[in-house]
Amino acid sequence: MARVRHDDGGGQDADRVVSADVREEDAAERLSLRPQKMSEYIGQTALKNKLSVFVEAARQRKEALDHTLLHGPPGLGKTTMAQILANELGVKIHITSGPAVEHKGVLAGHLTALESGDVLFIDEIHRLSPTVEESLYSAMEDGRIDLAVGEGSRARTMPFELAPFTLVGATTRTALLSAPLRERFQIVEGLEFYSDEELSQIVTRTASLLECPATKEGAKLVGRRSRGTPRIANRLTRRVRDFAQVRGRKTIDIEDAEYALEQLGIDLEGLDGVDRKILATIIDAFDGGPVGIDALAATISEPRDTLEDVYEPFLLQRGFLVRTPRGRQVTRKATLHLGRASKTPRGDTRQGELDL
Repeated sequence: MARVRHDDGGGQDADRVVSADVREEDAAERLSLRPQKMSEYIGQTALKNKLSVFVEAARQRKEALDHTLLHGPPGLGKTTMAQILANELGVKIHITSGPAVEHKGVLAGHLTALESGDVLFIDEIHRLSPTVEESLYSAMEDGRIDLAVGEGSRARTMPFELAPFTLVGATTRTALLSAPLRERFQIVEGLEFYSDEELSQIVTRTASLLECPATKEGAKLVGRRSRGTPRIANRLTRRVRDFAQVRGRKTIDIEDAEYALEQLGIDLEGLDGVDRKILATIIDAFDGGPVGIDALAATISEPRDTLEDVYEPFLLQRGFLVRTPRGRQVTRKATLHLGRASKTPRGDTRQGELDL
């Protein structure tokens, strides 16, 4: 198993300051919910096959794995995959994030701490500052970083040779990566939303590890409402487990799952309250759209980045929302789901002429 070091950006081991959701996920990690090997990783079959080949080739050559960029919506397993890569390579992984690498000195601290073959994982790599990013170029291409030595008039820059390493970057916003940084990754792979069957397998595994096994029907129901996302599947499994436990159940069956998800406000399509609010606002306040993302974010009091990174990908993937040159627009499927069949979106032909 790879040894994991989390950094706070100052070169010292520390717990990262993270959101409540991620703290919960870290607690789950201590319960071994994260898969540790490629064989334990459910889903992303094509990606696993390719990365397994790249890892084995690097091991045979006794070289560091090529720098790797993983992209995709939040919660699909980019961090988990980075840890599995380190495990498969038999090296340490150092974990940080773009916002935590505040200046060149912080980056130098991370890079100089790496041993031969180690993995440096930078989450939200698109949020690196331009000056830090420029310093990363020489580290990735030439295996060195320029360090300032001395102060004042005696200050000078000296190159520092780095041990061979693998940079694994993760981003939800590939378009925000600069072209020079993106081009320095030799392996660029995207993670896709998971199928309901794959999520059902994840729910089954998680429930078992939480010592509250799920029936096949219960796991299938939770998986179907998990928005194609393992992180959400794990979170819902924990919450459904809580409801089942309080009701005196030792397993999660379909009745427990239905009751818990209803209490949590998760509907049959996996939409939560914010999803429905987004769609209803476009329908009611903007006549079905199109509406600009900034106007929509201001109307529902949600940050633009949250809409684009967290909610839109699922709504787009499931056909509830479309992007047009003039903005976001709901589909016929969305109006039917919300019981607004009379509110026909302008110009929407995705659902044909179906009228219930």
